[in-house]
Amino acid sequence: MPPKSRDRKQSRSDTPREPKETTEKVVFINRCAKVVKGGRRFSFSALIVCGDQKGKVGVGFGKANEVSEAIRKATDASKKRMVKIAVQENTIPHMVVGEFGGGRVLLRPASPGTGVIAGGGVRAVLEAVGIRDVLAKSLGSSNHANVVQATIAALSQLRLRDDVFRLRGKTIRPKVAVAPTEPVAA
Repeated sequence: MPPKSRDRKQSRSDTPREPKETTEKVVFINRCAKVVKGGRRFSFSALIVCGDQKGKVGVGFGKANEVSEAIRKATDASKKRMVKIAVQENTIPHMVVGEFGGGRVLLRPASPGTGVIAGGGVRAVLEAVGIRDVLAKSLGSSNHANVVQATIAALSQLRLRDDVFRLRGKTIRPKVAVAPTEPVAA
Protein backbone atom coordinates (compact mmCIF):
# COMPACT_ATOMS: atom_id res chain seq x y z
CA MET A 1 0.00 0.00 0.00
CA PRO A 2 1.47 3.42 -0.96
CA PRO A 3 2.19 5.88 1.83
CA LYS A 4 -0.50 8.50 2.43
CA SER A 5 0.34 12.08 1.61
CA ARG A 6 0.46 14.33 4.64
CA ASP A 7 0.00 17.42 2.53
CA ARG A 8 -3.75 17.93 2.09
CA LYS A 9 -3.45 21.02 -0.08
CA GLN A 10 -4.19 20.66 -3.75
CA SER A 11 -1.39 21.63 -6.05
CA ARG A 12 -1.89 24.54 -8.44
CA SER A 13 -2.17 22.18 -11.42
CA ASP A 14 -5.09 20.30 -9.79
CA THR A 15 -7.25 23.38 -9.18
CA PRO A 16 -9.55 24.37 -12.04
CA ARG A 17 -8.30 27.51 -13.75
CA GLU A 18 -10.75 30.27 -14.52
CA PRO A 19 -11.06 31.17 -18.19
CA LYS A 20 -8.70 33.87 -19.43
CA GLU A 21 -11.27 36.62 -19.76
CA THR A 22 -9.59 39.18 -17.52
CA THR A 23 -6.89 41.60 -18.58
CA GLU A 24 -4.01 42.40 -16.26
CA LYS A 25 -2.02 45.61 -16.50
CA VAL A 26 1.20 46.32 -14.62
CA VAL A 27 0.94 49.86 -13.27
CA PHE A 28 4.19 50.10 -11.31
CA ILE A 29 7.10 47.89 -10.22
CA ASN A 30 9.32 49.15 -7.42
CA ARG A 31 12.80 47.83 -6.59
CA CYS A 32 13.99 48.12 -3.01
CA ALA A 33 17.60 47.47 -1.92
CA LYS A 34 18.71 46.27 1.49
CA VAL A 35 22.43 46.61 2.15
CA VAL A 36 23.91 43.58 3.91
CA LYS A 37 27.43 42.36 4.62
CA GLY A 38 27.88 40.68 1.24
CA GLY A 39 26.38 43.47 -0.84
CA ARG A 40 22.83 44.48 -1.74
CA ARG A 41 19.70 42.36 -1.52
CA PHE A 42 16.93 43.44 -3.85
CA SER A 43 13.23 42.96 -3.35
CA PHE A 44 10.40 43.99 -5.63
CA SER A 45 6.84 45.20 -5.27
CA ALA A 46 4.24 45.25 -8.04
CA LEU A 47 0.98 47.16 -8.45
CA ILE A 48 -1.43 45.38 -10.84
CA VAL A 49 -4.87 46.31 -12.16
CA CYS A 50 -7.11 43.47 -13.32
CA GLY A 51 -10.45 43.83 -15.13
CA ASP A 52 -12.89 42.01 -17.39
CA GLN A 53 -13.62 45.06 -19.63
CA LYS A 54 -17.32 44.58 -18.86
CA GLY A 55 -17.59 46.70 -15.72
CA LYS A 56 -15.50 44.80 -13.14
CA VAL A 57 -12.08 45.88 -11.89
CA GLY A 58 -9.71 45.07 -9.03
CA VAL A 59 -6.33 46.28 -7.83
CA GLY A 60 -3.62 44.22 -6.15
CA PHE A 61 -0.23 44.83 -4.55
CA GLY A 62 2.39 42.10 -4.16
CA LYS A 63 5.91 41.90 -2.76
CA ALA A 64 8.58 39.27 -3.36
CA ASN A 65 12.30 38.78 -4.00
CA GLU A 66 11.67 38.26 -7.73
CA VAL A 67 9.65 40.40 -10.16
CA SER A 68 7.62 37.50 -11.58
CA GLU A 69 6.60 36.31 -8.12
CA ALA A 70 5.59 39.84 -7.06
CA ILE A 71 3.45 40.17 -10.21
CA ARG A 72 1.79 36.78 -9.56
CA LYS A 73 0.96 37.73 -5.96
CA ALA A 74 -0.44 41.11 -7.05
CA THR A 75 -2.52 39.49 -9.81
CA ASP A 76 -4.04 37.01 -7.34
CA ALA A 77 -4.83 39.85 -4.92
CA SER A 78 -6.45 41.95 -7.66
CA LYS A 79 -8.70 39.08 -8.79
CA LYS A 80 -9.92 38.62 -5.20
CA ARG A 81 -10.80 42.31 -4.82
CA MET A 82 -12.84 42.93 -7.96
CA VAL A 83 -15.72 45.42 -7.74
CA LYS A 84 -18.62 46.12 -10.12
CA ILE A 85 -18.70 49.55 -11.80
CA ALA A 86 -21.68 51.31 -13.41
CA VAL A 87 -20.79 51.90 -17.08
CA GLN A 88 -23.14 53.59 -19.54
CA GLU A 89 -22.50 53.17 -23.28
CA ASN A 90 -18.66 53.01 -23.05
CA THR A 91 -18.46 56.06 -20.77
CA ILE A 92 -19.43 57.02 -17.21
CA PRO A 93 -22.91 58.31 -16.30
CA HIS A 94 -21.83 61.52 -14.55
CA MET A 95 -18.83 63.54 -13.33
CA VAL A 96 -17.21 62.27 -10.14
CA VAL A 97 -14.18 62.97 -7.91
CA GLY A 98 -12.49 60.15 -6.00
CA GLU A 99 -10.06 60.48 -3.11
CA PHE A 100 -7.73 58.04 -1.43
CA GLY A 101 -4.89 59.18 0.82
CA GLY A 102 -3.27 62.12 -0.95
CA GLY A 103 -4.56 61.08 -4.36
CA ARG A 104 -7.51 62.87 -5.98
CA VAL A 105 -8.89 61.94 -9.40
CA LEU A 106 -11.52 63.80 -11.44
CA LEU A 107 -13.48 61.78 -14.04
CA ARG A 108 -15.85 63.34 -16.58
CA PRO A 109 -18.01 61.59 -19.21
CA ALA A 110 -17.05 62.18 -22.84
CA SER A 111 -18.83 61.93 -26.17
CA PRO A 112 -18.32 58.81 -28.33
CA GLY A 113 -15.00 58.77 -30.17
CA THR A 114 -13.13 60.87 -27.60
CA GLY A 115 -11.09 57.99 -26.20
CA VAL A 116 -9.51 57.63 -22.78
CA ILE A 117 -7.86 60.95 -21.96
CA ALA A 118 -5.93 59.90 -18.85
CA GLY A 119 -2.45 58.98 -17.81
CA GLY A 120 -0.62 56.31 -15.84
CA GLY A 121 -2.62 54.41 -13.26
CA VAL A 122 -5.92 56.12 -14.11
CA ARG A 123 -5.69 54.94 -17.73
CA ALA A 124 -4.90 51.37 -16.65
CA VAL A 125 -7.96 51.23 -14.37
CA LEU A 126 -10.32 52.77 -16.95
CA GLU A 127 -9.17 50.43 -19.72
CA ALA A 128 -9.49 47.41 -17.43
CA VAL A 129 -13.10 48.40 -16.63
CA GLY A 130 -13.94 48.73 -20.32
CA ILE A 131 -14.58 52.48 -20.44
CA ARG A 132 -13.62 53.86 -23.87
CA ASP A 133 -14.64 57.55 -23.70
CA VAL A 134 -13.73 59.55 -20.60
CA LEU A 135 -11.79 62.64 -19.53
CA ALA A 136 -9.65 62.31 -16.40
CA LYS A 137 -7.32 64.49 -14.35
CA SER A 138 -5.16 63.53 -11.40
CA LEU A 139 -5.33 66.45 -8.96
CA GLY A 140 -3.45 65.30 -5.86
CA SER A 141 -0.55 63.00 -5.13
CA SER A 142 1.36 61.30 -7.93
CA ASN A 143 1.88 58.15 -5.86
CA HIS A 144 0.80 55.29 -8.14
CA ALA A 145 -0.96 53.30 -5.41
CA ASN A 146 -3.00 56.29 -4.18
CA VAL A 147 -3.95 57.39 -7.72
CA VAL A 148 -5.19 53.88 -8.62
CA GLN A 149 -7.16 53.58 -5.37
CA ALA A 150 -8.63 57.08 -5.86
CA THR A 151 -9.76 56.04 -9.37
CA ILE A 152 -11.45 52.93 -7.97
CA ALA A 153 -13.10 55.10 -5.27
CA ALA A 154 -14.39 57.49 -7.95
CA LEU A 155 -15.75 54.66 -10.11
CA SER A 156 -17.43 53.07 -7.07
CA GLN A 157 -19.48 56.27 -6.53
CA LEU A 158 -21.07 56.05 -9.99
CA ARG A 159 -24.81 55.39 -10.19
CA LEU A 160 -26.97 54.87 -13.27
CA ARG A 161 -30.02 57.12 -13.74
CA ASP A 162 -32.44 54.18 -13.52
CA ASP A 163 -30.93 53.02 -10.20
CA VAL A 164 -31.26 56.48 -8.65
CA PHE A 165 -34.90 56.74 -9.79
CA ARG A 166 -35.64 53.32 -8.33
CA LEU A 167 -34.07 54.28 -4.97
CA ARG A 168 -36.18 57.45 -4.84
CA GLY A 169 -39.36 55.54 -5.66
CA LYS A 170 -39.87 57.37 -8.96
CA THR A 171 -41.25 55.72 -12.06
CA ILE A 172 -39.41 56.01 -15.32
CA ARG A 173 -41.65 57.10 -18.15
CA PRO A 174 -40.72 55.83 -21.60
CA LYS A 175 -39.72 58.52 -24.06
CA VAL A 176 -42.47 59.33 -26.58
CA ALA A 177 -41.53 60.63 -29.99
CA VAL A 178 -43.36 63.87 -30.78
CA ALA A 179 -44.29 64.53 -34.40
CA PRO A 180 -43.14 67.92 -35.69
CA THR A 181 -45.94 70.41 -36.13
CA GLU A 182 -46.47 72.74 -39.09
CA PRO A 183 -45.59 76.37 -38.39
CA VAL A 184 -48.65 78.58 -38.25
CA ALA A 185 -48.67 81.32 -40.85
CA ALA A 186 -49.62 84.73 -39.49
